[in-house]
Amino acid sequence: MDHFDHFKAVIAKFTNAVESNDGTALAALFTENGVYSDEFYGEFVGREAIAVMLRDYFWGHAKGFRWEMSNLLSDGNHGYATYLFSYDSTMSEALGKRVVFNGIAHFLFEDGLIQRYEEIFNTGMAQAQLDFDPIRIKKHLLKKAEQLRSRQD
Repeated sequence: MDHFDHFKAVIAKFTNAVESNDGTALAALFTENGVYSDEFYGEFVGREAIAVMLRDYFWGHAKGFRWEMSNLLSDGNHGYATYLFSYDSTMSEALGKRVVFNGIAHFLFEDGLIQRYEEIFNTGMAQAQLDFDPIRIKKHLLKKAEQLRSRQD
């Protein structure tokens, strides 16, 4: 299997695991100390933490996940994809609200497993669809801006 076919297979398993709340399957795609860096929830290191993240954070706050990745590109060490992600909120303050956003995913591979997953998407757009208070959204976005500034320094 060439690196593009491998990446395509990983993407299929990755999105299926998230959509079906299968933390064990998602975690198995990562190296032992792999990192899942989520724009909302932060970084989760190691297979156990990644499985817990899916169960307690993703599925703890939402259901009806749909993750469509496209425009796949991989050289075997890195993989990139654009995506469309959606879910229904189960949070009491946003119960039943459907959220849809697009983003870009980056996978770093080590020996065929994901060593690091990270993404870029507009978290403010997602929060606005949840009807969060504008002050809450502003605070969140200012925190994200500060994180970017600190990386630049």
